[in-house]
Amino acid sequence: MQNGNSTITVAGLGDLHVAESTAHPFRELFAEVSGEADVLALCGDLTNLGKVKEAEILAEDLHACKIPVVGVLGNHDLECGESERVLEILQQAGVRFLETQVYEIEGVGFAGVKGFAGGFGSHMLGAFGEEAIKHFVGEAVNEAMRLENALHSLTTERTVIVLHYAPITATLEGEPKDIFPFLGSSRLAETIDRFDVSAVLHGHAHHGTYAGKTTKGIPVYNCAQHVPKESGKPYALIKV
Repeated sequence: MQNGNSTITVAGLGDLHVAESTAHPFRELFAEVSGEADVLALCGDLTNLGKVKEAEILAEDLHACKIPVVGVLGNHDLECGESERVLEILQQAGVRFLETQVYEIEGVGFAGVKGFAGGFGSHMLGAFGEEAIKHFVGEAVNEAMRLENALHSLTTERTVIVLHYAPITATLEGEPKDIFPFLGSSRLAETIDRFDVSAVLHGHAHHGTYAGKTTKGIPVYNCAQHVPKESGKPYALIKV
């Protein structure tokens, strides 16, 4: 591990989609990451259907990870309505979930939320019309507000944000443009650009592009495991 004033390496990995039928799908990978990075950031969709059994399988593999782990849940982790139990199981395995609080590790602050859909720029969906639309937009706004509150609570000079949904379109390139509005929202980027952030990690866009930047120039990395990365690994390696 590095000291609090040194650059650290964050491994970003999203969209594990651990299923009930798999046996130790990430044990070797987590052991490998422990030798490559100082912190592992999990970018949501840790389970395939948000089932307790899936979380238990992942929790067993996480024992092979010897470095701090932070993370957020994804939309798949909420599918079966067992997310609280999934959260509890993975917390017991050592994951520090950013939905509940921020963390400082080796002088770097970590904040995050799942995020939500809603579109980008002038094409973002507005809270107008049916109550269902207002509720949908309200979810995106609430996620951005939760992220803003978390960032306000950090006092570190270096900050890493972990999301599931994307804050920009650049890292969505490769996905069908018709589904961009369902893969993220620039409400997240608007919040991020109000702070001095070192890097943003997200997942969700399996066929997207590895790297992009917010309007302010903050680097954003798509860490979905199937996206080709500079590391040549399923996980990104980002120095902060």
